Amino acid sequence: MELNYDEIRRIYRLEKNTSKLVEIQEDFFDSLTDFILEEKQTYFISMEKLDFAKAKTFTNLKKMVEEILSLREKKILNKALISSKTAEPNNELMATEEKKMFKEILKILESHNSLIESVFVGKQKKTKEKDLNKVSVRILSDVPSFIGTDMKEYGPFKKEQTVELPSKIAKLFVSRKIGERL
Repeated sequence: MELNYDEIRRIYRLEKNTSKLVEIQEDFFDSLTDFILEEKQTYFISMEKLDFAKAKTFTNLKKMVEEILSLREKKILNKALISSKTAEPNNELMATEEKKMFKEILKILESHNSLIESVFVGKQKKTKEKDLNKVSVRILSDVPSFIGTDMKEYGPFKKEQTVELPSKIAKLFVSRKIGERL
């Protein structure tokens, strides 16, 4: 689709009046570049002829395009922020260049989100590593609750119950014949 002033005005009005991205062609930036180059030539000719009305038209076009791009940039940033939290990337209604920008922003936000997550989950990660040292045990007789060597409370356990226990406690259960390793 070839761009013209009317189409630029339409996009400008819609971008200003809605929080969603306005639908544009994937090759929007190529078309926009071509249109502006043509209009720039007209602008230079109008300046030579001292036709300030046509010169003002180009100035207005430039301002509209800058505002469109700024509004779209903000909307894409907002979309990326939302997508990084919901893990549902949505790059609909974006031009090819905007899709590239969106992907790059998402990568940065995901990296940042993992940093934030590690701040809050840091201690849990260590716990998860310790979980690798847990063993599945089938309880052979009822066991009341007790405090393990890690100062955590375990139990009470019922006969025939299957539980995950730290390997030290599991070994103790097996050696005392109150549990059997699975």
